[in-house]
Amino acid sequence: MKQSRVLFIVGPTGIGKTALSIKLAKRVKGEIVSADSRQIYKFMIIGTAKPTHEELASVPHHFIDIKTPDEYYSAGQFGSEARICIAEIRKREKQPIVVGGSGLYIRALIDGLFEPKIADELVKTNLKKEAGENGIAALYDRLNTVDPKTAAKLYSTDSQRIMRALEVFEVTGEAFSNFVDLKPRPSEFEPCILGLTLERSELYERIEKRVEAMLERGFLDEVKELQKMGYPSELNSLQSVGYQEAFLYLDGKLSFSEMAVLIKQKTRNYAKRQMTWFRKDKRIHWIDLSKFESINEIADFSQHLFDSPVGQN
Repeated sequence: MKQSRVLFIVGPTGIGKTALSIKLAKRVKGEIVSADSRQIYKFMIIGTAKPTHEELASVPHHFIDIKTPDEYYSAGQFGSEARICIAEIRKREKQPIVVGGSGLYIRALIDGLFEPKIADELVKTNLKKEAGENGIAALYDRLNTVDPKTAAKLYSTDSQRIMRALEVFEVTGEAFSNFVDLKPRPSEFEPCILGLTLERSELYERIEKRVEAMLERGFLDEVKELQKMGYPSELNSLQSVGYQEAFLYLDGKLSFSEMAVLIKQKTRNYAKRQMTWFRKDKRIHWIDLSKFESINEIADFSQHLFDSPVGQN
């Protein structure tokens, strides 16, 4: 029996995944399954570029605002729960559309593949530099904050393993311990994965405009409100681009302009890491957005790929 096909829309931050997914969902009676490791958290709205109230009301969305910032959630949990969600959507005779830029969430959902074959030379270099400047004890303290389970298994002087665990966390946003002892269990559906791409300069320009708009919309007020509610910057959920820089600004450690520049820089770096991750998946059918005049044309082409044999993996 032919497996049910599920549409995936992936790509870097700021490229336009949300708008395309909503356009397609309206066309095909779809429901959106968000694969974003930060949009799952309540109260984190502007900084995670969540869909607007109007967008959320226009199409059913899943896995948005399901946890408070201090609650634990992992890629493994998402993979398991999203598979159940997709099956339920199919029972309603609706089309699941998985949308997001969290590569580990996508992998957990499709492949159940948790072996951390994850590396980033820039992250590794920065960690080594930090260890040289501040000592390995400082990195161990950080690991104890973001991944206490792994930290408890290591000596505080085990520099190689400490930096490896932090490297995995920096690249994926997930604790290294989340990967341990989890076995692959492939999904029962057939994924059709469409990846959105742009020339780097154009993507970076979009990112810079998004950061500026984010600050104008009241992002700092959002972070202040998180502080008032008692959510400290050390939380895993808040170890995110934008939030960390905003906390530094509010603590008087950065000027407003320094904060803005740093958020833009780190968001660009994050987008680059996302593309590096997705480029390794040969199942992805890439769509160069610069070749299209409008979102309707992009949606037409995406729908064609999903409906045609070329979209089969």
